[in-house]
This record gives sequence, structure tokens and C-alpha cells, in this order.
Amino acid sequence: MYLKVLLIMNSNQEQLQHLSEIRNLMERSSRFLSLSGLSGIAAGLTALIGSGVAFFYLGHDDRYFDSNAYFQNKLYGDMQDGTGFLVTDALIVLFLALGSVIYFTTRKARRNNTKVWNNTSKRLLINVFIPLAAGGVFCIALLINGIFFLIAPATLVFYGLALVHASKYTLPDVRMLGFAEIITGLAASFLVGYGLLFWAFGFGVLHILYGVIMYYKYEWKTNPV
Repeated sequence: MYLKVLLIMNSNQEQLQHLSEIRNLMERSSRFLSLSGLSGIAAGLTALIGSGVAFFYLGHDDRYFDSNAYFQNKLYGDMQDGTGFLVTDALIVLFLALGSVIYFTTRKARRNNTKVWNNTSKRLLINVFIPLAAGGVFCIALLINGIFFLIAPATLVFYGLALVHASKYTLPDVRMLGFAEIITGLAASFLVGYGLLFWAFGFGVLHILYGVIMYYKYEWKTNPV
């Protein structure tokens, strides 16, 4: 009798183990797991450098960090004159950040012998693109109408929404980063004179923290630098 019970228990444990393995395989097939923490660190450093360039270009003007002065002066002439430079600076940061994401993601996928471009990554990109495209159009509208002080908060909020929207196709940590970006963007919308600082924190500091956590959580033991 005891032997029979023992055999039944072993059989149940084996079945549970098989179910667990099947569930893990299904999860891996439905999620893009090649995102590298190093790409987050690189993107964050790029954003901080870009923010520093913009800050020095503005000449340490305290008005840009004073909400009352911002509304009293409405739109600054030098801000309008420097729009082209600031947009160029932001685009350079964007392309360098995307380049780092592509490089480190491809490297991690190659180390793990997995494909970068598959149905899961396609779904991930589509879910990222929709909120980002809507946010990009909205920011262009703000730029055309001269509402500069809401551009930084808008980029943070829409970027956060894109991360939350796409997190179901990748690591769950991405959702936490998305929520942090949304909160940062909403805070920046109430403290409009500090837009550049919030932008540097959201795209710079948060990305670096996220990258460090992701790297030590998923890559440090298996793929050290």
C-alpha cells in the first residue's frame, strides 16, 4: 500500500514538472526575452549626454526652471530660435539609443542562440510603435502651436504608455519602467519649468537604473561582460 501511494505521488510530481516545463516553453515562445540590460544603460547615458548638451546650449537660463517665469514670459524668443537645435539634439539621442538597443539585443540573442526577428518581436514592435507614433504626432502638434513646455512631459507619458502596452510581449520589468516613465511625465506636466530635468531623469536616470537591474537579474550570471 505504501509503495502504491509512493508511486502515485512520484507520478503526480512528474506530471506537475512536465506541465511546468510546457508552461515555461509556452511563455518563452510568446515573449521576447532578448532585451539586454546593457542597452538600457547605454540609452540612459546617451539621454543624459543629450540633456547636458541642451542645458549648456540654453546657457543655464534659470527661467527654464522657474514655473512662474515660464508662464509670465509665455514663449521665449531664444527658445523659438533654438528649436531646430533642440530637435536635432533629441533626434541624435533617439538614433543613438535605438542603435544601442539593436546592438546589445542582437548580441544577447546571438549568445543565447535565439532569433531576434520572429513573430513575437514583430508583435512587440507593433505594440511599441502605436503609442509612440501617436505621441510623436501629438508632440509635433505642440511644437507647431508653440506649446514647448508640454513636449517633454508628453514624450515621457507616451513612451511610458508604449512600454506598458508592449510589456506583455517581453520581460515584466518593462512594465515597471513604463509606469515610472508615466509618473515622471505627469509630474513634469505640473512643473513645466523643470521639463529638461524631468526629461533627463526619465530617459536618463530611470533607463540606467532599469538597465542595471535587468543586467544583474537576467545576464550577470549567464553572460557577464
